[in-house]
Amino acid sequence: MNSILKHKIIVSVTSDLVSDNRVHKYCSTLLNMGFQVLLVGRKLKNSQPLLPRGYKTKRFSLFFNKGPLFYAEFNYRLYLYLLFSKSDVLLANDLDTLPANFLASKVKRIPLVYDSHEYFSEVPELVDRPQVKKIWEWLENKMVPRLKYATTVCNSIAEIYTKKYGTPFRVVRNLPFAAVHQPEKTKTVQNGKIILYQGAVNIGRGLEQVIHAMHYLKNAKLIIAGDGDIKSQLEALVQAENMQNKIEFTGRLTIDELTQLTPTADLGLSVEEDFGLNYRFALPNKLFDYIQAQVPVLVSNLPEMAAVVNQYEVGEITNSLDPVFLAAKISDALENTVKRKFWMANLPKAAAELTWENEEKIICEIFSVFLKN
Repeated sequence: MNSILKHKIIVSVTSDLVSDNRVHKYCSTLLNMGFQVLLVGRKLKNSQPLLPRGYKTKRFSLFFNKGPLFYAEFNYRLYLYLLFSKSDVLLANDLDTLPANFLASKVKRIPLVYDSHEYFSEVPELVDRPQVKKIWEWLENKMVPRLKYATTVCNSIAEIYTKKYGTPFRVVRNLPFAAVHQPEKTKTVQNGKIILYQGAVNIGRGLEQVIHAMHYLKNAKLIIAGDGDIKSQLEALVQAENMQNKIEFTGRLTIDELTQLTPTADLGLSVEEDFGLNYRFALPNKLFDYIQAQVPVLVSNLPEMAAVVNQYEVGEITNSLDPVFLAAKISDALENTVKRKFWMANLPKAAAELTWENEEKIICEIFSVFLKN
């Protein structure tokens, strides 16, 4: 008990904590290691209540919820909170929480670990905003070279950051917890197929193309599970194309709700566009969630995702997001019984290997140093 109380870690992220699976898994690993964990995020007007977790949580209610003033207010509030809270280690998730953590770690002289969920300065939202991008790059240049401990989501981004800043980045992929059991598939489409996209509903995810592709697909329904900047635009597109009976938006789901939904799908989509280096090197957790639920996948021909599909042979890779071409790929992935039998035979092995329980060993190696002090 004394060991747990002695080693307190404060983890921070700008999300509202409801469906941030990577952060939850990271916190769970730290808790199991013997840390007393506090996860800090923010609360929005429409944020759902948090279900009980094994670690403590805190959410800031902010005046600003987007744009530069949001990032400034969040980091100011976070810095003050970190400064006056007992902690032995800090964990910053992504560049938008790093300023507050970096300053607090220097003032309090405690270790800081940085987990970069993406190639932040290359996200699509910054590609066409050079001035804003320069600000984030300036912040990154000031802080990242002075970090000792850092992790990220894939080899490509780790290599870029390590070479660029001289800080060694370890790879912790967005793998799911091993499934305890495989739920029975419950069809929501009578005698039809379910195509699933789960995750952020933002630009560059290929969702407009998938919606148009649904015109050419029979006996199938597309479920889009998630929320984001373009959800209302996509809902309007579905209305305009008169495809309400073929496409369903669930909104953002909790981790538990997604765990129930994913195995019901016949095909999982991760068809990001090549919008800058961040998307080019994307290795989204939804890809691994599909595999863990033993659902065949269709992914864009981007290096990190394609490498996983090629290695484990659990689905198809598409070279184009043209709606007609995409529809043909989806149809083949749903109806080709020879391919599906092959994929279904490979999925159990892939699911057994691609688990958080295997991946968290890297986290344990990094954080065990702090338990010794």
